[in-house]
Amino acid sequence: MAISFRTLLGFLFAFALFLASSSTDGAFDVRRHLSTVTRYDIAREAIDGVSSSSAIPDGCRPIHLNLVARHGARAPTKKRIKELDRLTFRLEALLNGAKQKEKEDALQKIPAWLWGWQSPWRGRQKGGELISKGEVELYQLGIRVRERFPRLFDDEYHPDIYRIMATQVPRASASAVAFGMGLFSGKGSLGPGKHRSFSVISENRASDIHLRFFDTCQTYKEYRISKEPEVEKMKEPVLDQIASSLISRYHLNFTQQDVASLWFLCKQEASLLDITNQACGLFDPSEVFLLEWTDDLEGFLLKGYGKSVNYRMGVPLLKDVVLAMEQAITVKEDNAASEFPEKARLRFAHAETVVPFTCLLGLFLDGSEFEQIQREQPLSLPPKPPLKRNWRGNVVAPFAGNNMLVLYECPSNASNSGVSSGVQRSKYFVQVLHNEIPVSLPGCSQKDFCPFEVFKERIVNPHLKHDFNSVCFVKSELSETNLPLQKPSSFIGKLSTFLDRFFPRKDTNLHIKNGKNEL
Repeated sequence: MAISFRTLLGFLFAFALFLASSSTDGAFDVRRHLSTVTRYDIAREAIDGVSSSSAIPDGCRPIHLNLVARHGARAPTKKRIKELDRLTFRLEALLNGAKQKEKEDALQKIPAWLWGWQSPWRGRQKGGELISKGEVELYQLGIRVRERFPRLFDDEYHPDIYRIMATQVPRASASAVAFGMGLFSGKGSLGPGKHRSFSVISENRASDIHLRFFDTCQTYKEYRISKEPEVEKMKEPVLDQIASSLISRYHLNFTQQDVASLWFLCKQEASLLDITNQACGLFDPSEVFLLEWTDDLEGFLLKGYGKSVNYRMGVPLLKDVVLAMEQAITVKEDNAASEFPEKARLRFAHAETVVPFTCLLGLFLDGSEFEQIQREQPLSLPPKPPLKRNWRGNVVAPFAGNNMLVLYECPSNASNSGVSSGVQRSKYFVQVLHNEIPVSLPGCSQKDFCPFEVFKERIVNPHLKHDFNSVCFVKSELSETNLPLQKPSSFIGKLSTFLDRFFPRKDTNLHIKNGKNEL
């Protein structure tokens, strides 16, 4: 039986409160409160058993699957590794200051792990790569998808039947490979696992408007640069409050920046290394809830429903998903048995891809909020704990978080007869699975099994009045092609633009001033 997001997230909130006071070993498990740094297996634990697969009407069978997935768990990026290196020196300075000023009984309140602490990633020159836990996340997801939809994946592999796409960022393409190894395991002749080779397609990073629209949309980049200081300002009272608590608790003169860096360390240790008694141990559960909320607030404002450009720049991806389904229907209706019908279009990208696409579908909204989005009205911010909220990063986009849109062909029924001279011999429905759970759609009267035409009319079409260029280059003179490039005013400008498309500069992906990295 399918459940609505409101019901699902209400359950998750109650479940999270239960877990805050107890888990299997009687202790609070911070790994469930790491926003978008949450591992997929941890995120799934909270919803396992909440909903089984929706009851699909008799005779209906899947004919096409669209997947939009985030990469799996990854190492800290190079910039973040440097931040942790700086934290090493900062903690050393705080401890030295405490030794000079504090008495012995005060020093004993300082956690032992802080003395001589070194970053687990110290000395590393590179980062951001998919780690072994992330490989397993995608490999197992591939196996589960094949087991869930055996009829979709019973054909011999062909790149026209199973299209696999990823961004040119290595952790995304590596995730695609791990997923494909699980999906096609046992179907080849390579090694003991009988693996087989398969292709992964990537677009140029400088012009990828399907999976890296956040990096090619000028309006979004300008919005994010202007909005980030405001977001940081909104987080300051929480960081200030927690810094004061830590100073009182440990007699170390922590600043807001120290709290932010220690929270980042907590998330990395807990998610990647399963270490929860060091940096995470500095915070009590109520402080973790607040820090998690600041991350969710940032995701809402800079990637989610906080501004329409955040998700409307993803319209090319939405169009591509619908086009794939329409093509599958056309093949069916034309009885094109000689063709190789595409059965799955599988995409691997980033949180900045998955979150906007989730918003385009209207997920994590109730009916009234969905109407607000349709009218282009802003939504209220996610409420601060202890109030419950629908928008939770650990559910919206954990590592390997994903949306699957499954197109079903159902038998004709009496209500379909006589609709027109070209009566369809079958009916088509769309089911949306978020992190493998079927979800009801506010745009489809809270149904989770939505007629394809209704899905297009009520959920997709309202977004199609906004194309990529109109959203992303409102103030720019557009090129004659439909690529996201401004029209240069001189020969030199044209030459520079042409070279940038095929030989992007090293700073092409630094889409915000302070160098924040995509997730």
